[in-house]
Amino acid sequence: MLFTKMQGCGNDYIYIDTNKEGRPEGDLKAFIKRVSDRHFGVGGDGVIFINTLDGKEADFEMEMYNADGSYSEMCGNGIRCVAKYVYDKGLTDKKDLRIMSGGRVRFIELTTENDKVKKVRVNMGAPILEPAQIPVSVEDKKIAESDKIVSLPITVLNKEYKITCVSMGNPHAVILLDESEDLDNFDINGIGPKFEFNPFFPKGVNAEFVKIDDKNNVHMRVWERGTGETLACGTGCCATAVACVLNGLTKDHVTVHVLGGEIEIEWDHDKNVIFMTGPAEIVFDGEI
Repeated sequence: MLFTKMQGCGNDYIYIDTNKEGRPEGDLKAFIKRVSDRHFGVGGDGVIFINTLDGKEADFEMEMYNADGSYSEMCGNGIRCVAKYVYDKGLTDKKDLRIMSGGRVRFIELTTENDKVKKVRVNMGAPILEPAQIPVSVEDKKIAESDKIVSLPITVLNKEYKITCVSMGNPHAVILLDESEDLDNFDINGIGPKFEFNPFFPKGVNAEFVKIDDKNNVHMRVWERGTGETLACGTGCCATAVACVLNGLTKDHVTVHVLGGEIEIEWDHDKNVIFMTGPAEIVFDGEI
């Protein structure tokens, strides 16, 4: 089975074209865990299958799995890489693509140079803020029935954090750290899982830990459900920008600095959609 290793700001996955290679036989979860292992496999944050569709609703489907074999509805860095894959490898000559993930279609614009994709801009759709749709499980009926959760205190490991909850097709809890916290030395390996498996989030959650630089720049580290800390998370960058705007801390156009690079996020309030722009790179091709 042929595969391509790709990364977007260091968020790396193993990509497989199911139209050409089919699907792995046997236990899918075991296959994903094995090839994602950075010591005994190819190594990556998970596996993404690229399914060619009939073009009526969408051109392609991104079918994404985390490194632990669990299914994920959406990955911003992943969908940019899918867009580059299908264009660079000749599966399409379109520069305006429709890619489905988790049942939702995203519209994508490609910027090319020498007939190769250099930059990808994704219409990520509207941010989902309603607690039940994210989802979050809140005993307080007033909070549960509110239109959004912004700067809500939650206690983790005997420390209070304020979270803003957003779904970009997958659930996010954005934690805006105070000035006393050092993001570089933040104990994300100890605190991240406490958010991911918190009963507050019945389907788990990606947790973004954020420090504000100025009105147009923030730094973020992310703990992704099913994987752990990654170098970047596209949907997490979108959720981070939304949370920063909702808390009145940044403008609508934000550059999110992650461990693997930079991703530009713009919230178009007139259309109520999030645009994400960032890189996508092929690392190598291989055979399993």
